[in-house]
Amino acid sequence: MIKFYTRRTVRTIFKRQRYGNEELSPHFSNRLSREFFDVPCLQLAKSLLGQVLVRRENDFTLKGRIVETEAYIAGDDMASHSHHGKMTERTAPTFMAPGTIYVTSVYGMYHVFNISSQGDGACVLLRSLEPISGLEEMKRKRSFFGKSAKKQLKSYRLHEVCNGPSKLAIAFSIDKTFSGDDLVTSSELWIEAGPEKVNDQEIVECPRIGINFAGPVWASKPFRYYLIGNSCVSKRDKYAEEQMKAVIKDVE
Repeated sequence: MIKFYTRRTVRTIFKRQRYGNEELSPHFSNRLSREFFDVPCLQLAKSLLGQVLVRRENDFTLKGRIVETEAYIAGDDMASHSHHGKMTERTAPTFMAPGTIYVTSVYGMYHVFNISSQGDGACVLLRSLEPISGLEEMKRKRSFFGKSAKKQLKSYRLHEVCNGPSKLAIAFSIDKTFSGDDLVTSSELWIEAGPEKVNDQEIVECPRIGINFAGPVWASKPFRYYLIGNSCVSKRDKYAEEQMKAVIKDVE
């Protein structure tokens, strides 16, 4: 049976997240604050590029630079799980404070990691990471996930470890137990400021992947963003890259 949350309940959770627990947040100097996430969805999807996802698990700390995102703006966006204000127990995190984690399953065995932004039901999907630290542990997790002993022998190259939303979730051990947690206060999963600022000229804007079910209008919206030239991106859009280069050339 599907459980539905009322908007009053979600607002109460929002206040508890934002004001009740923030004082308990672990203090890390580079950790991104609420203000970073409290922006419109498209802006957040771009701003996340170049930032660093951090996962603390047992004796390991894993880090990966965010190199690819997708925005799901809700409202009329038929590709969004929360389109037209659709709120269920599963999608409730997308109605909570910006910076709330929303994890959903794919094909019954994989997970993908989203972050809520401004706007009821809006969130950003993390599509790809560039591993920074903890690479061998990430490879081990990828190698052992749902595979026979024979297939566990596979060795992953750097750009293959987190080049897709389900792949990065496996490598960072992110599952549904994180859904509803807060990136601002969590002691296991958070985002830190990246070492370098990303310029607009480095960001490719192109259609999202695998959402033809949403219809041609929404499937063609340029709501996927990635760092041009980064080998860890899940899939290049060569047409969009050429268009971007042409615009930059005209400006110069």
